[in-house]
Formats: sequence, C-alpha cells, structure tokens
Amino acid sequence: MQKKHYPISIFILDVSNSSTNNMGDELTVYLDEMVKGINIWTKEMVPTQVKHRAGDEIIFIGYGYSTAYILAFFISRIWKYRDHKPYFGLAFGDIDRKLEEVDIEKWIHPLIKQARYANDLLKQESNRPLFKFELDQFYTSPFLYNQFRNEFESLFNTILYLQYGLIKEQTNIQELVCSAYLILQQQKAVGTLLGKTPPTISSHFKKGKSVEILGSFHEIINILNSLQEKAYQGIDIKSEIVTNSIRNHLKKNIKTLLDQKQ
Repeated sequence: MQKKHYPISIFILDVSNSSTNNMGDELTVYLDEMVKGINIWTKEMVPTQVKHRAGDEIIFIGYGYSTAYILAFFISRIWKYRDHKPYFGLAFGDIDRKLEEVDIEKWIHPLIKQARYANDLLKQESNRPLFKFELDQFYTSPFLYNQFRNEFESLFNTILYLQYGLIKEQTNIQELVCSAYLILQQQKAVGTLLGKTPPTISSHFKKGKSVEILGSFHEIINILNSLQEKAYQGIDIKSEIVTNSIRNHLKKNIKTLLDQKQ
C-alpha cells in the first residue's frame, strides 16, 4: 500500500545585523512576540508548527505549498525594525506523515535542510533580498516535476530579486501605504488609517510600485497553488484561507503595527 503524502512549506527566518547596537535582547523579545502572532493567525487555518530557535531564528512549517511564503511576505511588511530586516529561506514539497506528528525540535528532513541552505545563501549576500527558494538540493519529491526543479527555482528567485529591488526603493510612506493596502485591500481605508487624501494615497501607491510588488506576491502564490493542485487533486488547502486569516487578525491592530515601525 502506497504511503499517503502531504504538501507542506517551510521558512527559516533570520535577522540582519542582529548582533549590532546591543539589539540582541530586544530582538529576542520581538521574535517571541512574532511566534505568538503566527500561532494566533494560523490557529483556525491549517495545522502549523512554529518555533523561535537559536536567538534570532524562527522556523515555520505548515500545510500547503504557498503557506510559508504568504506568512513570510506579511511578516516582512509589518516588521518593526527597518535596520534589522528579516530574511527567509524557503522550501516546499511533500512529507509522508502528518505534520501534527512531527516534533519540530527534533525533526530531520531534507526540506528543512533545503530551507536552511537557502537561508545560508542569503546570509552570504551583501545586497540581501528578503526571500529565497531552494528546490534543487537534498530532496526529490514524489509529486513535483523534478526534472524542472532548477527552472522553477530560478523563476521564483528571479521574481523575488526583482520584487526586492522595488521594495528597497520605496520611501517610508510608500512602504506604509503598500503594507496597509496589503492588509486592508482598499485605498480609501488606507487613506483613513494614515490620515491622507485618496489622491495622495493613489500617488504613493503608484510611485512606490505597489502594484508590481503585490502583483509579484500574488503571482508566486498562483504558481505554488497550481503546482499543488496538479499534485494533490481534491486536497483542500486554500491560500485564500491563509491570506484572509492573516488579514483579519492584522486588521485588529494595524495602526499599532504600522506606527511602531522604526
């Protein structure tokens, strides 16, 4: 009898410049708060596991090929410390046991090795983007198109490099508008939140390339969803549920989240 498999995704979050300016203790507290937030966002969504480990690292595992990337993107947009940005090594694939049975502290799996390898590659880059997928090392999926893994990896990471280039050019107000729109989904609501007129919000949205940044976010999700649907017909792990759950929770204290960005 063939073993049942489950689609999952992983991120390993690390923090830039975490040892500078005596930020260690403050970042440790912040990462603990972030883990609590992730648990709240995902509680009614799909089973997930998340841990704060090794000082400035968070590891996340959840069902669904796109789940880790969705969470990572939202975290990057509400992240408090501009001088200590997070970066995420990402992987996705399949496991032959339920995630609920995994002890994240002891679990050894090639997908975790892939996410860590992606994170380590980011750590070595001077112009470090926020996200990197690793699909072509350590692991062969029973469902993914393994002969095209290198091409998929190149596609994802090229989009992410271009996305990061646009994010890096955003001014503080353009960043706030983009992040608020990601959560609220209406420019009028963003204007009310930030105390700006609709034309002003529209101008910041366009000049900050928010259409392109958010468009690339959605396009990567669409590709991951398509891969998952081809591999797991009938399995109901919807990225819309993940995204809406995160948005609904972030809306409750969005002003505080955006006001505290340093």
